[in-house]
Amino acid sequence: MRAASWVVAGTAVAACAVALVSLREDEPDRAEYCVAQVDTLRAEVDLEQARWSSLMAAIAAERGLPARATTIAIATAYQESRIHNIDYGDRDSVGLFQQRPSQDWGTVEQIMDPAYATGEFFDALVKIDGYTELEITDAAQRVQRSAYPEAYADHEPFARALASSLMGYSPAAFSCQVNVREGGTLSEVEELVRQSFGAQDVDRRREALDYPVRGAADERARRGWRLAQFLVANAARLELTSVSFDGRTWTAKDSPDGWVEDAKAPADRVRVTVS
Repeated sequence: MRAASWVVAGTAVAACAVALVSLREDEPDRAEYCVAQVDTLRAEVDLEQARWSSLMAAIAAERGLPARATTIAIATAYQESRIHNIDYGDRDSVGLFQQRPSQDWGTVEQIMDPAYATGEFFDALVKIDGYTELEITDAAQRVQRSAYPEAYADHEPFARALASSLMGYSPAAFSCQVNVREGGTLSEVEELVRQSFGAQDVDRRREALDYPVRGAADERARRGWRLAQFLVANAARLELTSVSFDGRTWTAKDSPDGWVEDAKAPADRVRVTVS
């Protein structure tokens, strides 16, 4: 297990839209990163951290787990690997959660699969009675058996901001600044969504996919923002052009502006486009 002492202050509460730092029009390449901005708390991550954090939220949602489970997972992964899928660690520890083959977490190949590793983490977490009521230090330590158990709590505010936005509880609170890319395909988008969330209803257009969201208003909003912000978290690797939902649109071209008000953005479906 690895030690760390980074502390991010703040409390995740009401959602607000993200606006990233504007760039000059003549600047050829943008620094690429993502931000979860929930009330006064700002959690900034690189694209790999965004990818795996969004995967944890998607797997938690697909399993019907609460946002607290995602918070615990993200805080744990940040402490163990800085949310990077590393192939080294203390003794035989590898992967996002620094799980050990010798401790029956699986083979090295399995643990290096972030979906598998996250699933194994959640499998262990949900076996803990009342884990949602425990301090993050206690919950994470019961899963990880770390030599530095107090360190998990250092990352709770950071993890709560990411979990709240990526689980859909904080609308338009997660955004990424990326460079414009071309060559993305709708099939790649469909496959990643299916792998992460399970089978989803989808309407295919010429250069767009529409993912209908159903249910009562609050649940529909959470589901929609969960998927929309997942897509933005993976926008660079999927080479997306835009993501729209519930009166707001994110575009790769204007990604420094975050989620922009857009009267044409549908409230009953998440729309994603590729070039």
